[in-house]
Amino acid sequence: MRSLEQLEFAFDHHVVAGIGDPGSAVRICAIKKAGVTDPGYNDANHNVDLELKARELLHTLGAGRLACLVRVEWNSRLQTAAGHADYRAKLISLNPRLCDHHAPEIERTLRHELAHLLAQFRAGRRRILPHGPEWREACRDLGITNERRCHELPFPVRNLAPRYLYQCPHCRRNFPRVRQLRRAVACYACCRAHNHGRFTARFRLQLLQSAIKS
Repeated sequence: MRSLEQLEFAFDHHVVAGIGDPGSAVRICAIKKAGVTDPGYNDANHNVDLELKARELLHTLGAGRLACLVRVEWNSRLQTAAGHADYRAKLISLNPRLCDHHAPEIERTLRHELAHLLAQFRAGRRRILPHGPEWREACRDLGITNERRCHELPFPVRNLAPRYLYQCPHCRRNFPRVRQLRRAVACYACCRAHNHGRFTARFRLQLLQSAIKS
């Protein structure tokens, strides 16, 4: 079985993670009692209304096969991220904290994540960048032209000190991480410069044992 592969960017700043449990069930129930019914808060985990919206958008853009598989959920484990798209599972996860904002913000986030699925669906087996030209084109088709890569919502966050330090064996760039990598990850800069942006084990990140804090 082929292992999962991923390309990694080098950043100068520490990884940031959020805190707190949004309490999705309580928040969604409160919103329902307040009379908010659009775009739908009919379950603390699974959102049928948003799922139907996603399927309608995909059908309109000629992605019927993807539309039949896509699912939308609320995921309280999301902390600083507004949403997440998993193409393998055809799953869009939304942060329940979005319920603290207006319905248009929820739908915009839905379309942002849906663009990730649509872009990869169109690309097939070809590897694409998460926020590359294919994603931007999908955003335009979904009505969110000039969409930002990251949201600017005021989600509470705290800085977590990295416990693991990885290094590219070729360029020697460092990649500090809060959690240990569980799959094959390579330096994107080196893969782009020497392998047309495709993953290669030559540039797979290596763990520096001396950097792990007890």
